[in-house]
Amino acid sequence: MNPSTALARVLVDELWRNGVREAVLAPGSRNAALAFALHASDGQGRIRLHVRIDERTAGFLALGLAKASRRPVPVVCTSGTAAANLHPAILEAHHAGVPLVVLTADRPPELRGVGASQTTDQVKLYGDAVRMFHEVGVPERRRGQNAYWRELVGRATAIARGFRDRNPGPVHLNLAFRDPLVPEPTDPVDPADVAPGDWPESLAGRPGNSRWTRIERLATDHIAWLEEGPRTIVVAGDGADAQARWLAETAGWPLFAEPSSNARSGPNALGAYRLLLDTHPELTEGIERVVVHGWPTLSRPITRLLARPDVEVVVVSRRPSWPDPGHRAYRVTATAALEGTVDGMGRREPDEWLAAWLAADRSARSAIHDVLAGEPAFTGLHVAREVAAAVPSGGLLVAGSSNPIRDLDLAGVPWTNRLVDDAGRIDPRDHRRVLSNRGLAGIDGTLSTAIGAALVHRTGPAYALVGDLTFLHDANALVRGPYEARPDLTIVVINDDGGGIFTTLEQGAPAYADAFERIFGTPHGVDLRALAAATRTPYALAGTRQELRGALSRSRGLRIVEVPIDRSGTRDLHERLREAVAGMAVDGGVLSRRG
Repeated sequence: MNPSTALARVLVDELWRNGVREAVLAPGSRNAALAFALHASDGQGRIRLHVRIDERTAGFLALGLAKASRRPVPVVCTSGTAAANLHPAILEAHHAGVPLVVLTADRPPELRGVGASQTTDQVKLYGDAVRMFHEVGVPERRRGQNAYWRELVGRATAIARGFRDRNPGPVHLNLAFRDPLVPEPTDPVDPADVAPGDWPESLAGRPGNSRWTRIERLATDHIAWLEEGPRTIVVAGDGADAQARWLAETAGWPLFAEPSSNARSGPNALGAYRLLLDTHPELTEGIERVVVHGWPTLSRPITRLLARPDVEVVVVSRRPSWPDPGHRAYRVTATAALEGTVDGMGRREPDEWLAAWLAADRSARSAIHDVLAGEPAFTGLHVAREVAAAVPSGGLLVAGSSNPIRDLDLAGVPWTNRLVDDAGRIDPRDHRRVLSNRGLAGIDGTLSTAIGAALVHRTGPAYALVGDLTFLHDANALVRGPYEARPDLTIVVINDDGGGIFTTLEQGAPAYADAFERIFGTPHGVDLRALAAATRTPYALAGTRQELRGALSRSRGLRIVEVPIDRSGTRDLHERLREAVAGMAVDGGVLSRRG
């Protein structure tokens, strides 16, 4: 067995022993040894292999697989620009805390800096965007290699998972290979079966498929007890999880949860919090403390609230970094609870603070419903509401950046879990999951992320809600070979022929109308039906609510549902929604700030 094959087979075997079950490969020559090793592992039923022809697509596919499975996922590429094309997905994984294991093949040192083909400086290529970089070095036929390679895999996967610092994210191993790059036909698949005379030492792992190095998680932090008194709200941003809902319900506080927080459910979750914060000072001025979970990124009113000098900000984060856009955080902790609550048992009955917010939210959601019901056009907000309603218990929804995730936040009714016991605990069988690339909130790679997430989602159908520019930006995700797994994923594309989100921002004001279409609207005129046909992806056009509901009811296989809308009225619609909520009567007199 040649050294390149030995390294590749040992790495893949130890990745499997460390819990890796999915891997993504972009084909090349210098990474051939890894490609053969992964293909063999797939044949053994150990690590399922996904092959993509485009490295950017491969990176975001791995991101989706890792986000949904919560396991490290390797993404493998050859040298040169191939490695550079993984950078966008690595940046998203870095900011979102997603465990990617980036394996870039490279030329050996003697071929670097001398003009060799497909060779550039890959040492620390991704800078501080990775939790760990390691130059693996050229494999050699000598003793000590097996222990080095296997311990390295354990270290890399543990760091990717955040076992020791609670800061999960991508890691980068740069692997230099010398020829020969391919195995001999007689080489064994399992490195443990390499004959003693064919290698200076055994290449076997620990007995019983155990990890070479067992790296354990740090102990759970103590609970930070919050005193009762300040009028408090709980903000749940991207990745917050159910801890935010638990705190809100056990403490009796309003919950402002973004869709991808996966805390947007239960009796304390408000659906119209963004508009309420923006239009009703009699409520918002009464806020004295905010407890932040996850990474809130959708709402300017939330950002302004966190920057207020008169509001105490408590951040709950298990990562070394934390959200504090206003530089006002008073306390940063790993777990928070209200003094006097025991193990989160039971929910507090609403006091005047919570009751006022819940009443205002009911009125606001009713006002939003009335405006949308009276809107003659089928808009992105209508589409978001229909898609949210279609996701069943156990379902998955991947939301694109720009308008789709914000439309879900505004128009998607909070999901109230039906299966809740007397203590208010969520039955895990009744759960819907929302994922979104909010680490950097870019539109690139969203389809690949959704496909990856759908491939490992096991409890129900999967949907993606994206805009047309997001769809076109990652259209290569639809290109898959005949050997690749097909997800059950319905991709709903809201097609407004351009950058609809900009109509709602400052540059969408009438004063900039002369320049808007060319530099912000950016109409493209692409025929999505023809694009779907080119990749043999089933396609449906839904121009009405009834057609969309019919299309969403058929969720088998990978499908595209295009919903064309007119963005010319988007700015006016959002203004009418704001006016409707602003015009509500809200009894906030009892909620003035207390001295």
